[in-house]
Amino acid sequence: MTKFSDLALDPRVLQAVIDAGYETPTPIQEQAIPYALEGRDVLGIAQTGTGKTASFTLPMITRLGRGRARARMPRSLVLAPTRELAAQVAENFDTYAKYTKLTKALLIGGVSFGEQDKLIDRGVDVLIATPGRLLDHFERGKLLLTGVEIMVVDEADRMLDMGFIPDIERIFQLTPFTRQTLFFSATMAPEIERITNTFLTNPAKIEVARQATASLTIEQKLFQFTPTRKDRSFTEKRAVLRSLIKGEGESCTNAIIFCNRKMDVDVVAKSLKSHGFNAAPIHGDLEQSQRMKTLDAFRDGELHLLVASDVAARGLDIPAVSHVFNFDVPSHPEDYVHRIGRTGRAGRLGKAYTIAVPSDDKYLGAIESLVKLAIPRGALPEGALEDAGAAADRPREERRGGSDEKRGGSSRSRDRTRDRKPRRDENAEPASMEPLPQAVVAEVFAEAAAPAPRRDENRRDEPRRDQPREERRDQPRDDRRDQPRAERRDDRRDDRRDDRRGDRRDDRRDSQVVGMGDHVPDFILRSFKIAAPTLDDVEDEPATGTEG
Repeated sequence: MTKFSDLALDPRVLQAVIDAGYETPTPIQEQAIPYALEGRDVLGIAQTGTGKTASFTLPMITRLGRGRARARMPRSLVLAPTRELAAQVAENFDTYAKYTKLTKALLIGGVSFGEQDKLIDRGVDVLIATPGRLLDHFERGKLLLTGVEIMVVDEADRMLDMGFIPDIERIFQLTPFTRQTLFFSATMAPEIERITNTFLTNPAKIEVARQATASLTIEQKLFQFTPTRKDRSFTEKRAVLRSLIKGEGESCTNAIIFCNRKMDVDVVAKSLKSHGFNAAPIHGDLEQSQRMKTLDAFRDGELHLLVASDVAARGLDIPAVSHVFNFDVPSHPEDYVHRIGRTGRAGRLGKAYTIAVPSDDKYLGAIESLVKLAIPRGALPEGALEDAGAAADRPREERRGGSDEKRGGSSRSRDRTRDRKPRRDENAEPASMEPLPQAVVAEVFAEAAAPAPRRDENRRDEPRRDQPREERRDQPRDDRRDQPRAERRDDRRDDRRDDRRGDRRDDRRDSQVVGMGDHVPDFILRSFKIAAPTLDDVEDEPATGTEG
């Protein structure tokens, strides 16, 4: 049996491998490392979880042990499709290069350019990056790729799915033609084959397993059901998921739950947490710091259930994942292989359960055609859909958050509602129509019969419009008319502002607003017949003739 000590690795690298607890290489490592040490191009095809990262990291460190990096000119380049996979490659490099003086830089999104520029300016031996961020640095003039000796493309089929192939071709053209290329992929799509034929020179092709096959250590099951109603499909799938997790009991030490859409990832994680499960979401829209924090918690065992999009389906090395649940059937059959490959790693046993509805039949057919295997069917746990029906039949207040103590603000809002004055009841009996006191009736009659106010005597001095202009010019005018028009306008504006201020002061002074509203006096609701005043009751208004 071949051991790492038989692969002509640098003694310092070999010591780091022993410290990590490895003695025997995996098949992909056993076949790829010798060719990589010779400087040949390598085309590796292997299923996920077979140790592809170490198969290019170990020979790269050994070959880079001689030489020194220059500023802004990395000596080797590793391209990864996702931030998580790039960060994982960087961790493996730190593990295997701890006895060497090689330096590295990690270029991924979600991190400031400034810190990354400082690392590049010092000079790095290994540059690990995602394609987009790498080209950003290059276009800003902060990076030169003319010194790359070894170039690695990891998870090339995932690059194809994410639309990175044009970027990969451009990066290939920016690197020297004499570079060594290590190209790894789980599947071999026609587009991937075209790139390898274009940019690889006489590669050593290594295929340790049939393309797109799942590990034999993974127990697969398919749980199909027909929703009671189309609009309740999502709710009932969540109920089935909860039943499957509960049915596994303590054997489900941790699990990754895959959804097709980022929106569903958040909803499923929130639903699981509301039912008492220890779950958290991870997808591409989250901040990089939050994504790494969630992954670290899952690796350390602090997080039980990781609800993820396909961002966690490729390359993440979490050896002890006991279960994988496909909440949604993946639309691309290759994604199914990568998803279930998160469990059953390094020879461990794992379980992969998939939930499907009738609309997923076309995707299931493509998956079974790819893996050349009919996925075994399983029976739904007893009472799985009853849980969904009970949740849907609960009162809306309970579905929104339970009691007033849990919701906090709901009870306070009801308390404020109790303090409000009750509305007037339209069906209530009208107020009693008791006769008014005689003094009140007399006052109302007096106000109705009062004569119109006479014209102010002081206004007789003002010029009338029927007077000749010469006469009006000779008469004295008001002081305000002597002011310019703009000043008069400002005075009127100040008066209106003072009136408003006075109104506001009065409003603050009176804590209770007095108005008609629901408190209309009874005498106003009654009808009165008022006699017209006679000529004897009203004084004759003096006639106003034309003066002069």
